[in-house]
Amino acid sequence: MLFFHFCKMQNIENIIFDLGGVILNLDNRRTEDAFVAMGAKNFGENFGHGFAVSFFRDYEIGSISDQQFLADLKKLINSPVPDETVVKAWNALLLDFPPARIRLLQELRNRYRLFLFSNTNALHLAALKKIYTESFGKGSLDDHFEKTYYSHLIGLRKPDLASYKYIIDQNKIQPEKTLFVDDALVNIKGAIAAGLQGFYLKPGMDLINIPF
Repeated sequence: MLFFHFCKMQNIENIIFDLGGVILNLDNRRTEDAFVAMGAKNFGENFGHGFAVSFFRDYEIGSISDQQFLADLKKLINSPVPDETVVKAWNALLLDFPPARIRLLQELRNRYRLFLFSNTNALHLAALKKIYTESFGKGSLDDHFEKTYYSHLIGLRKPDLASYKYIIDQNKIQPEKTLFVDDALVNIKGAIAAGLQGFYLKPGMDLINIPF
């Protein structure tokens, strides 16, 4: 099987969580609509759920700077737009951290080694950290995990096989005893290829309903 679907999970010692769409609520359409409104007609062809091409991918692995990324976004828009407006549109997809999911992470840490692995970027990471602080007043999202891995900081992204192996090797975990949770099937398939167990969080499912 490529993924579990509400079945009893056995022999799990470690869990690696995706972030957006799993712990953090997202609405990609908000960002797409914002860029289309500014003139980026084909924005959705280059930026989508579970994949990224061109400079979007480069930005997710940290190979280009914020300034270069903003400049590339402006080329899609093809009209003069202030950096602040572009950043706001780029971050529009980031919504909220439901408290029930955070409480679940707190409970799971008593039973499993928890890790976070997110395909993200510098602008999104800064924004989501602010969302977390404004929501909970203290601490940080990273506090709920033994270690966090953000693609732009490690230079690796899902679903590339090397990204999963990097986390496995760094933490000396047994992949067959490790569950990977993601809302993009392509990333689950990559995890399975790396020897991990996978749970595909389908549209409409919520993390708090997984029978850990």
